[in-house]
Amino acid sequence: MTELLERAIARLRNLPESEQHAIASIILEEMEDERQWDEAFSSSPDLLAKLAASAMAEYHSGETQELDPDTL
Repeated sequence: MTELLERAIARLRNLPESEQHAIASIILEEMEDERQWDEAFSSSPDLLAKLAASAMAEYHSGETQELDPDTL
């Protein structure tokens, strides 16, 4: 276990049980989400490569535009 994680857990021990439960749920959900993304990406590397190549081709041919957060 890393030092940072040990420090976080030490601080969590001082929280009320309900807050510990809430944070533990967030951590477990995040870990499951990461597992699902890893699984999805590992099962379709060819598709991801094709999407990336397509995006780069659009960029190089001038078919893209800069994102303006004010227009979202």
